[in-house]
Amino acid sequence: MIATLALAVVQIAIVAFGAPLLVGTLRTLKARLVGRQGPSPWQPYADVRKLLAKEVVVSTTTSWVFRATPYALVATLLTAALIVPVMTVRPPLAFAGNIILLVYLFMLGTFFLALAGLDAGSAFGGMGSSREVAVAALAEPTVVVAVFALALRAESIDLGRIVERFAGEPWLAANPAHLLAFAALFIVMLAETGRLPVDNPATHLELTMIHEAMVLEYSGRYLALVEWASAMKLFVFMTLLANLFVPWGLAEPTGPIPVLVGALALAAKLAVLTAAVALLETAVAKLRLFRVPELLAGSFALAFLSLMAIFVVR
Repeated sequence: MIATLALAVVQIAIVAFGAPLLVGTLRTLKARLVGRQGPSPWQPYADVRKLLAKEVVVSTTTSWVFRATPYALVATLLTAALIVPVMTVRPPLAFAGNIILLVYLFMLGTFFLALAGLDAGSAFGGMGSSREVAVAALAEPTVVVAVFALALRAESIDLGRIVERFAGEPWLAANPAHLLAFAALFIVMLAETGRLPVDNPATHLELTMIHEAMVLEYSGRYLALVEWASAMKLFVFMTLLANLFVPWGLAEPTGPIPVLVGALALAAKLAVLTAAVALLETAVAKLRLFRVPELLAGSFALAFLSLMAIFVVR
């Protein structure tokens, strides 16, 4: 019991405090790839600290939903961090660690954020909420189908058991069904976390805004929590990609050494994924809004092909 509690604390700390560093590193890499010096990888920590010290300004048209949303976002992401295998094959909430609960947690955060965008009564907020819900409706089924394809091969919807099965058979990383599911989830990660080519996190231009439009009314500590939750969502999605498809370095939580090895393996895999996202975002432009459903439909097709490949390629 004490070991599980200690693992939960360490896992939450890694996700909570590692997420801003992941976002900062991604921004720095993108800047260097286009020939700029860019901000320091530690800049997100300074931004959060600055926002926490600022005064909160809340519109008089808002309700309790607007104030509760930042806390709901952080709570759902921290809970998700206990369900996803981060450093070991058995996460602290292994008894509840299935893909269905994880998708519900992601959708709960999206639901609250969309309501908050509408609650302020601004045109930008309503526009962003409408776009976010449309993207989520297309992206979430892809997550379920892609991971269900993995669950069929592992004969379990428990994320820990899926990782444990694939860790024992590393050759499965090159399986066609595995690669198709990885491609589908990678596209969904870009959509769900507001990255290019679906959304542009570095602009407030009306024609391109999705996530930023919903959080325009936030300030002070509320904005700090929203940005922190956004960084944690990117961290959790990347961790899910890294450990579901390349579960090397993960072992049973039998002591501090396996946990440390798992943390170092996760850092290496996240570094590779971060570099891949940075290269992609510097090589492609944002899609026009009406082309985004086509991209997400393509990701769903990849996930469905992955499911079909389970029965064709053994």
